[in-house]
Amino acid sequence: MDPLLLGGIVAVITILVLFSGVSVAMGLLIVSAGFLIVFDGTRSLELMPEIFFGKLDNFALLAIPMFIIMGASIASTRAGADLYEALERWLTRVPGGLVVSNLGACALFAAMSGSSPATCAAIGKMGIPEMRKRGYPDGVAAGSIAAGGTLGILIPPSITMIVYGIATESSIGRLFLAGVVPGLLLVGLFMAWSLYSTWRSGDASLLGSRDYGWSERFEILPRVLPFIAIIVGVLYAMYGGVATPSETAAVGALLCMLIAMVIYKLWSPAAIWNVLRDSTKESVMILFIIAAAGVFSYMLSSLFITQTIAEWIGTLDVNRWVLMGAINVFLLIAGFFLPPVAVILMAAPILLPIITSAGFDPIWFAVVLTINMEIGLISPPVGLNLYVINGIAPDISLRTILIGSLPFVACMVIAIVLLCLFPFLATGLPDLLMGSAL
Repeated sequence: MDPLLLGGIVAVITILVLFSGVSVAMGLLIVSAGFLIVFDGTRSLELMPEIFFGKLDNFALLAIPMFIIMGASIASTRAGADLYEALERWLTRVPGGLVVSNLGACALFAAMSGSSPATCAAIGKMGIPEMRKRGYPDGVAAGSIAAGGTLGILIPPSITMIVYGIATESSIGRLFLAGVVPGLLLVGLFMAWSLYSTWRSGDASLLGSRDYGWSERFEILPRVLPFIAIIVGVLYAMYGGVATPSETAAVGALLCMLIAMVIYKLWSPAAIWNVLRDSTKESVMILFIIAAAGVFSYMLSSLFITQTIAEWIGTLDVNRWVLMGAINVFLLIAGFFLPPVAVILMAAPILLPIITSAGFDPIWFAVVLTINMEIGLISPPVGLNLYVINGIAPDISLRTILIGSLPFVACMVIAIVLLCLFPFLATGLPDLLMGSAL
């Protein structure tokens, strides 16, 4: 059978299996086993366990559970509330300052936790009721938190960047650095839109309800600065040559646990157990998907689907930016239905040779891919962040949350366009601090 036709059949069947309700990892294993049996016979199944466990035999994977513990220990405390309150005290008299403070809190919390749902839950529980009480429209209150939560997969330390680095054998340190400037760019675009929309409404009630004194503004900083210091310390250890990403993640996890115990009195064995239990569940889920995606990639390669698609696209006489536009559309559609980790692990083996042959930087492409995944987090039918926000504020309809998040989707599209026009926004910092990859 023609490999291109076979690739189309694999894609359709994979989508149908994943839509059936099975987990992503099990779905990939089922599809892989089925096609290997049909085309290579049952003997090909003997290699599946070796490939499955071989994909997990990577020291870099240790960073994933460590960063997850780091985020879980923070999410189990009042760190999100303190971040929110600190920024709210400093920005209370700025028109639209409450939305800006929520977005800033999302950015900082995302940098510490690396989790979009955790960011939405932690900041949304305080921010949404407060914004609604101050007179902000429901769509603005819910949409801004849903969009701000997506920053968790871009701003380092990012689990998706680690997964992309493992899938494409790229430097995780470079990927983390590549996400810094685009992450700040997105935060700036989100805040600019919030200020503009508030200014356009001309509603004075959207100012803070009270003016905090300088003593009140400074007194909360000691509760926030340790976490910011950990972020700075983790980045310094990683890029200062002090430790590898995995070692840095382990130290960061230990420090976050200690701060949670010392500052937020997380002494209860039950609370510590919950942190470790939840971290283990999420880590196993991600590692299971990584291993299953390795088997899926082997199946695609053994049936010559990956190679044929790359060769076919290479023969197309199209402008490379037209090609990149088509890839972005594909990523957007995939992000609507699948979680970011699954999309990266399934698409990276196919897309990497295509983008490199077209002259695109894989590190730059990682940022573009991640922003596409961010859009998927606030777009139906999956739109994980939309459902998290709806769970926090069930009286706000999903339609209202979606409409409120659309302007922020436009900001993400603008960010992708800017990255295409000015690639150094993603590659400049890694090249500056780590030297050119060329």
